[in-house]
Amino acid sequence: MASGFCEDCNRLLTEFIARVRTFCREFEQKLRDIFRELCRCTCFRTRPERRSQESPSVHLLYDDETQLLSQEHLQALNRLATSENIDLQMTAAMYYLHLSHHLNSPLPDAFMEPLMALLLSTDLDVQKTISLSLVNLLVKNNACKELVIEMGMLVPILESFQSGDATAQCHSCACVTMLASSESNREAVMVDGIIPLLALAKSYDPLVQQNATWALLHLAQSDWSTRILCQAGAIPVLVLLLQSSDSEVQFYSCTALCNIAAVQEHHPKLLSIGGHFLLKSLLTLMSSSVQKNSAQACRCLQTLSKNVLIQEQLMELDCVLPLKALLKTSSPESAITLLSTLSAHPPNNDILVSEGLLDEIGQLLHHHRSSFVIITHSCKIIADLCSSCVGQQAVMESPCLSELLWALLSPALSDETMLHVTLHLHQLMTWDPLKSKLSATITSEQVSRLVKLSGQIQNPELSYNSSAILSKLEITGEMVQLLRPHYVAMLDYLLVFLQKKDVKFQQLSIVTLFNLKKDGDFSSLLAGSELEIQLRKVHAQTEETRRLLQMIQPLSPSSVNP
Repeated sequence: MASGFCEDCNRLLTEFIARVRTFCREFEQKLRDIFRELCRCTCFRTRPERRSQESPSVHLLYDDETQLLSQEHLQALNRLATSENIDLQMTAAMYYLHLSHHLNSPLPDAFMEPLMALLLSTDLDVQKTISLSLVNLLVKNNACKELVIEMGMLVPILESFQSGDATAQCHSCACVTMLASSESNREAVMVDGIIPLLALAKSYDPLVQQNATWALLHLAQSDWSTRILCQAGAIPVLVLLLQSSDSEVQFYSCTALCNIAAVQEHHPKLLSIGGHFLLKSLLTLMSSSVQKNSAQACRCLQTLSKNVLIQEQLMELDCVLPLKALLKTSSPESAITLLSTLSAHPPNNDILVSEGLLDEIGQLLHHHRSSFVIITHSCKIIADLCSSCVGQQAVMESPCLSELLWALLSPALSDETMLHVTLHLHQLMTWDPLKSKLSATITSEQVSRLVKLSGQIQNPELSYNSSAILSKLEITGEMVQLLRPHYVAMLDYLLVFLQKKDVKFQQLSIVTLFNLKKDGDFSSLLAGSELEIQLRKVHAQTEETRRLLQMIQPLSPSSVNP
């Protein structure tokens, strides 16, 4: 688990910033309307003595942005924030809200002092306004997260969890989340914040629950922090939240559990809730209509499935049916990854075959011919399921083989993906029934592609795999017609193979030559060619090696002990 933000967290932070900014714009407009009406009143024009302290605060919001951080304003904010008058405190809090919305540069450290004083206000509305301002400043990186902790602001932020006010709790949760995003702060937040956050995560208010779960997710970012979370009793809370009616809460709790599951020592605690409650909840979430939730549930199950015991329990819970359904969605990557993990455990394979998984894999390959994740895991699943005769027969009856061959022609596939395709096609051809099926199915375009890949000497493994497939094709009359246009190109790469020091390339070249010589046209091309000369050299070297080995052949046991 990385200490930084993952792709999902970056997206969530972006959404959060957008929501905060929208709120601030609406709030600011209402605020301006109120102050505009106030300024028209004679109370502000006559400036009675009782209002003399308020006049500097009223015009703060109307100053030019360049003046927002002036020394005069700092002095005014200090007076307002430390005043016992709640209205004056609120004026300072609203100024910070305005500042948090418009500030594009770091907030000077001196401006943090009034902010701290406002957090300690006895008025709940002041606390809510200033905590929202702090959230905005933290989101935009205008306030130093480390300084916030050093100044002791975490204490009043956590205390507002007990306020009973949903808005105050949400703002405080957001503050904690942003502070926990700094690795250096996480320990301080973990020590004092976990228990209050777990309590808020049980709130009946959906928004409070959502913010608390989001904060807990940001605390589950390292092995150390997940261990503390587990010790504090976070697992039962997070598992229950999987069944929340709020899709965001489901996503945050599932992601946090996924992070926890990445550390295998936590698996006993994750599974300690009776009746396979966690696995059942994740399987239910996997069927969610919210795509990100179903995908995240799959990822969590995939992480857990590294434990063979959990795999067995999943199979008992009929996990294949919902996984097959996910393969038909627009984002089947997480489902195919989990199925790939399950197929690696041989006892699961008969069930996977009987559930018709190979037909689904064939359809998936047809619709996702350029996806590295889909092709890579599909290849692995097909190869895994071919470990039995039943699986081989099911592969032949499915569209899997033809779709793997068509993948060879995809111009969008990288060499890395093509390496997986050729590797598994070669592996499939080690079984005679599949070799016959592939030989009868392959087209002239696919043969041309394999010949071209065989000549990519700069990628030896891809070249080897492609040539190995060609070497195993059954040399029938139809196959000879497909291969004849490529004899010259094949002679070229076979010569390169023979010249290599790697014995496996030399052996592959010889096997291929043996098969191709069944066609008289190829034998004619081979006669007197540079390839034939090199073949004689290899033969001579081999004979010499054999002779030398005989010279040092150890005496048999019978000659040593007559």
